[in-house]
Amino acid sequence: MKSNLFALAALVALFVSPILHAEDAAVPSQDELESRFKAAMTAVTMSGRWSPVKDGVMGAEKEDKYSIVSVEKVSGSSWVINARMKHGGQEAVIPIPVQVKWAGDTAMIIVDKLKLPGGNAYEGSAYSARVLVHNGTYAGTWSGGDHGGLLNGIITKDESAKPADK
Repeated sequence: MKSNLFALAALVALFVSPILHAEDAAVPSQDELESRFKAAMTAVTMSGRWSPVKDGVMGAEKEDKYSIVSVEKVSGSSWVINARMKHGGQEAVIPIPVQVKWAGDTAMIIVDKLKLPGGNAYEGSAYSARVLVHNGTYAGTWSGGDHGGLLNGIITKDESAKPADK
């Protein structure tokens, strides 16, 4: 009898707990999500690691870094990420068209078959990626041509964007 009561209490707790905490888990409005995303992805560095994946085998981790100057909403789920990159031996800010979709309060950056210009090893390959951005971190997958991999890391504000201490 005691075990039946315990099982019933546990079952009730499982169903009632989400109801009691639903207000805590409320997702912000779309405008608020987009405003937070824009603030979180302006004048930042994404630094972490990536691992190649080929034929179902993950390779050794390598360090990775991306400098994001700004993000701009175009319309709907279409955005542009302005990333500082080396292009043709020169450093330039390159606009990268992406989609941003939402899973609750978590942004997912989607790149679909984006061809990169330039006379380097990446020219002509179409790249795709899915990158989650949440609480100052990122994680995702990417593929291009005959290769791809996993990536993850932290997002930090660039020093020049931080307010001076008074």
